[in-house]
Amino acid sequence: MIEKSGARLRYVTSGCVRSGAGELADRLKTILEGLNEVIAANVPGEVAIEKVFVNVNPQSTLALGQARGTAICAAVLAGLPVAEYTALQVKQSVVGNGHAKKEQVQHMVKRLLALEGDPSPDAADALACAICHAHGGRLGAFAVRGLRMKKGRLV
Repeated sequence: MIEKSGARLRYVTSGCVRSGAGELADRLKTILEGLNEVIAANVPGEVAIEKVFVNVNPQSTLALGQARGTAICAAVLAGLPVAEYTALQVKQSVVGNGHAKKEQVQHMVKRLLALEGDPSPDAADALACAICHAHGGRLGAFAVRGLRMKKGRLV
């Protein structure tokens, strides 16, 4: 999570909801409950999420899509608008190169948010998506060109 004040971005928090092993339904429930706790504790105004890309392994792509859908549901159930960005858009916004490597994203997230250390790769990806949203529009206003609101989501 980040906060935007004018042109200034401030790191709020980041973390990971771990679903562990087990049945898919139980793992998705863990994700939903974990995100509900994060939303309740931090009261965000908006949510930005990365769009799923088609991977070489269809099972991994499907699992990622289900987890992503659960995250979107948590946000929408909390009454939060959801903006979606491709990995290319996120990297372009944060690094200036849509094909940047993970290490470059980590480095720029560290610099843009004035973090003391490098964020983990997963935290860097999530924070980069939030930064992309902050750069692509105005937090609180959704002035994102070419997107429209449909059932509480930007598409």
